Amino acid sequence: MKDNKRIPATDVTPRDSDAVEISLYAAREKIHPKSIHGRFERVREVTVWITMGLYLVVPWIQWQGRQAVWFDLPGRQFHIFGITFWPQDFVLLSWLLILAAFALFFFTVLAGRVWCGYVCPQTTWTRFFTKIEDWIEGDRSARLKLDAAPWTLNKLRKRVSKHTSWLLLALLTGITFVGYFTPITDLIYRLFQIQLGGWEMFWIGFFTVATYTNAGWMREQVCIYMCPYARFQSVMFDHDTLIVSYDEKRGEPRTRGAKSRDEANVGDCIDCGLCVQVCPTGIDIRDGLQYECITCAACIDACDLVMEKVGKPRGLIRYTTENALAGLKSHILRPRMIGYGFVLMLMSALFVAALFLRVPAELDVIRDRTNLYRVASDGSIENSYRLEVINKTQRDQTFRLSFRGAEGLVWNGPETVFIPAGSHATVGVTLGFDPFYHTVETGTVWFVMEDMDEQGIRRERESRFIAGRP
Repeated sequence: MKDNKRIPATDVTPRDSDAVEISLYAAREKIHPKSIHGRFERVREVTVWITMGLYLVVPWIQWQGRQAVWFDLPGRQFHIFGITFWPQDFVLLSWLLILAAFALFFFTVLAGRVWCGYVCPQTTWTRFFTKIEDWIEGDRSARLKLDAAPWTLNKLRKRVSKHTSWLLLALLTGITFVGYFTPITDLIYRLFQIQLGGWEMFWIGFFTVATYTNAGWMREQVCIYMCPYARFQSVMFDHDTLIVSYDEKRGEPRTRGAKSRDEANVGDCIDCGLCVQVCPTGIDIRDGLQYECITCAACIDACDLVMEKVGKPRGLIRYTTENALAGLKSHILRPRMIGYGFVLMLMSALFVAALFLRVPAELDVIRDRTNLYRVASDGSIENSYRLEVINKTQRDQTFRLSFRGAEGLVWNGPETVFIPAGSHATVGVTLGFDPFYHTVETGTVWFVMEDMDEQGIRRERESRFIAGRP
């Protein structure tokens, strides 16, 4: 029986003569963003200078005779001002990363990609590279002319100066990065003495090349194609998220010229294209919300300047929400926002409490696994232990060592140990009993470490005592 519900299919495969080759790759068009001045530009100037300044200055700050921020990988210690983190504190690092993730979620729901537009390292370094380009080659129009001009001695001089300046800034970035892991004063001294180690040279070179490539050549390509944030941001957006948007109802239809703007049925947008020229990712914000937008608000500054010149109110392009553009009420407090905010505040409070209430010392107990127990020459039964004592503070400490266990057990080993600031020591001890005078069963023992100078610094660790068979 014929099925009349079947949708008829037609072969639309093009013949060889009609075939058109479609490329999945679009060649990059170089973007020369135009410099702009405005209120948001002033905010960006402050944030990028703070970001770059902190990065370059922090390694040079000294704290109690050492570098204030120093990630000492060989010594397995992370020094951040007065706090030293050891491998045992790895849970705090994991906690901090989770906090950063929730903070990203919270601020993305609130204000979109505000991180990208104002404090992202890629944005910061790209802006400094662009400033160097403006200083050497001129503004946007001058750079476009220079690109199209034939190679002359003047063009060669400008290009060599620009790339040399880029490489110097990239080299400074690489040296500073390594300076967080190797004391930077010693690093600079050995750099000029040409005495750097192989890994130090590798990482300085790696970050020099990476910075030069990302900030000098790739620029917006990193934000558009390499950064995963651009791809999953839409999952966190909602209709009340603050974004940079073009007011289509007010701006359309676009017209050029003073005479056209006097008509009643035209919009405020004069189609000058300045919002596109200042965009660091080269998008047209008038086409709607796009994942390439980094919320830098350069288009807002540009449009506000134009609106002032043509006698129109500011805000044709502005920070707003999709609900506000549609004439609906925006809601700052909403379930997702409240949820992220509550979790962020709770985890931040717990993290601060864990950080400041942690005991600045550590005790690890390792049993001798070669022999569970041994019989000494006098007939007593002994277990051997290795105590790892860590001083996490920035001062020298003396610790008292003791134990709690079954009656009859005898401690054999040092009862105090001196540990310099930020160091550790290994102490070998034995616990034993004489089977002719005491009966001790296999069971739990507790090793105790106490600071002899400061109360409250105390650690206990559980282990096992194997009695064996007398």
